[in-house]
This record gives sequence, C-alpha cells and structure tokens, in this order.
Amino acid sequence: MKHAIGLLELNSLAAGVMAADTMVKTAAVDLLQATIMCPGKYIILVAGDVSAVQSAVAAGKAGFAANIISSLILANVHPDVFPALRGAVAATAMGALGLIESFSVAAAIQAADAAAKAAVVQLLEIRLARGMGGKAFVLFTGDVGAVTVAVAAGARQAEAEGMLAGTAVIANPDARVWEQVL
Repeated sequence: MKHAIGLLELNSLAAGVMAADTMVKTAAVDLLQATIMCPGKYIILVAGDVSAVQSAVAAGKAGFAANIISSLILANVHPDVFPALRGAVAATAMGALGLIESFSVAAAIQAADAAAKAAVVQLLEIRLARGMGGKAFVLFTGDVGAVTVAVAAGARQAEAEGMLAGTAVIANPDARVWEQVL
C-alpha cells in the first residue's frame, strides 16, 4: 500500500530522465509521473512505503544535485490524493466546488493532502503544471461548509510555502461549469 509521495523537480529533461531511472532502480516505488512540465522543467513523482520513497528521492537528489529545483517527501498521504493525481475520479455528488491554485507542483500536492485531511470532501483532480506556466491546482467537491474548511486548510499549506496563487469556493456551481471542470 502506498503511504508516501516523493517528488523531484529538475531544470533539465536529460537529467530528469536519468534521475527517474535511478530512482526506480534504487527502491521499490511506483513511478506515477515522469514528464516535462511548463516552463521547461521535468518532474518525477513516485509513491510507495515511506522508506522506499525516501531512498528513491535521496538517490535522485544525490546523482543530479546541480539540476534539482525542488523536492518533496510527503508521508502518510491521504488515500484520495493518488486517484486525484491520475485525474481518475468520477464525482459522486456535485456539491460546492473548491479550488486551490499554486505556483508549484509540490505545493498543490501538499494543499490537496491538507484539504482532504481537514474536511470530508471528494478530491476530483490535482492538475500538475502542464500548459499552465508552471502552476498547478486542486479541485474538490462536498458540502459548502466542508469545502470552505478544506480550501482554508489547503491554502494555509500553500501559503506557508509562499506558493499560493489563488482559491475559490463556489457554493452552487452551474451545471455548465461542472461540464467544463470535469
């Protein structure tokens, strides 16, 4: 069972691909994403047991220190974060809509985890910096009170990192908005 997420953000595609290979060969982790992100960065996202994720991230950092922009190890991740990262969540109920926008991938993942732990909300998607100038965002739904609490918790997390770009709580989104968001 996956309990942790590890992230490396690098400034080089070549270094990123080699770091991803090093990371998955070093420890028993799942490679969730290894891809180019805007603007010209490469991210590697792994999941697994805490010790395996720590080993994989350490190996990636050690081998490619000159190319590392940022890194993250997040232990005890809320289980809803994993499907939301894949965008594989079908909304079971369309209540209020919450959105947290960040200036970094790591901040969005941390905000999603904080939001899901703070209130009973359904994480819908964590979109990571593709076609968004390096920004990332988290979408979730639930009753308006829970969404408000979750947005506040996630925003605090992103703001603590200096990476909060914006938030929104829409109490009753129009069906046409839901169609576009989902």
